[in-house]
Amino acid sequence: MTGRVVVIGVGNPFRRDDGAGPAVIEALRGRVPEGTVLTDSDGEPGRMLGLWHRQDAVVVVEVVHAHPGQPGRLHTLTAERAARCAARSASTHALGLGETFALAAALDRMPEELTVHAVEGEDFGLGRGLSTAVADALPELIRHVAEAIGEAHHRLRHASALTDGRGRA
Repeated sequence: MTGRVVVIGVGNPFRRDDGAGPAVIEALRGRVPEGTVLTDSDGEPGRMLGLWHRQDAVVVVEVVHAHPGQPGRLHTLTAERAARCAARSASTHALGLGETFALAAALDRMPEELTVHAVEGEDFGLGRGLSTAVADALPELIRHVAEAIGEAHHRLRHASALTDGRGRA
């Protein structure tokens, strides 16, 4: 793995709790190592695929509406587990992460490494501002994502050191 660390906050800040992904991205600006790409997305699969390369480590930050749910509960998922959970949860986006990952796999566009950090939302109505449960969980979610970024950079440096001067590892 010799790519970048790409962090994607999925959501819509005008749909209350759905704005948590973009809020995490804003909170991390200026606080991440060089070589980190911070961006947000509305979750449309084609645009999501355009944000990463196969060699990248990707961290997705998303809000989910689980059934039954516990607003504010945090989840850390692999791409495979996120795709399975997406079948049992609802998204405020036209298509969910499960469909995005399935499309990426079908097109051979899955990144080298992909992790999803999610928080269960409560209020997806029109308007700005997070529910109390999601706002209270936001600092811990930001900490989890920041740690994931640091760990991904460490793995990238290690992989690069293994391949420097010796061809592919």
